Amino acid sequence: MAVPAPALAPELPPDWRARLRRGLLRTPDHRLEHCRAAGLAGESPAVRARLRASWPAALKVAAVLVPIVDRADSPALLMTLRASHLRRHAGQISFPGGQLEPGDADVAAAAVRETGEEIGVAASAIEPIGFLPDHVVQTGYRITPVVALLQPGLTLTPDGTEVAEVFELPLAIALAADRYRVARRSIRGVDVDSWELSFDQYTIWGATAGMLANLREIFTEQAA
Repeated sequence: MAVPAPALAPELPPDWRARLRRGLLRTPDHRLEHCRAAGLAGESPAVRARLRASWPAALKVAAVLVPIVDRADSPALLMTLRASHLRRHAGQISFPGGQLEPGDADVAAAAVRETGEEIGVAASAIEPIGFLPDHVVQTGYRITPVVALLQPGLTLTPDGTEVAEVFELPLAIALAADRYRVARRSIRGVDVDSWELSFDQYTIWGATAGMLANLREIFTEQAA
């Protein structure tokens, strides 16, 4: 499956790579007090406390790759649509990733391995450049987003048991504030404001939308 060209999008500044590299964490930060409650648009202390009270005492460790196809004229994020038969998060849009396994050296290695397994990208084509803050999801996982640049011209081979579709979200759209909206959701009986982002026929929400919003935040903070 060849990577399709992305749709037209707003222009990115020429220093976008430098901004991201400056803004990303150089090493993961797993301190619970620095974790994001996944997907929330703004985290009031009261809401955060109520959600944290429902987290299990021992969070499971996972990682996702936030893969940017590094084309000179049209960089884009690779997104996956999860298969409809999966037990968790079926039919949702996500980044490739999964639980840390005993053979993984660290969370970056786990994200790279899972990307190869899910969509067929070789480790040699992936350049990790930094980390976003960890996100905790209500299923009990602490997820570390690993931001990486991917070589352009890749041919993808999605694993149909996990991935129904792979598509590209232009990076310029992911970094544009006016593409995001706030939706009201209920998480385990707690009403929260959460991020959503729409692109073509896709609606991105939950932890993935939170990670994209976080990426936009650190990019904006590094503006010259």
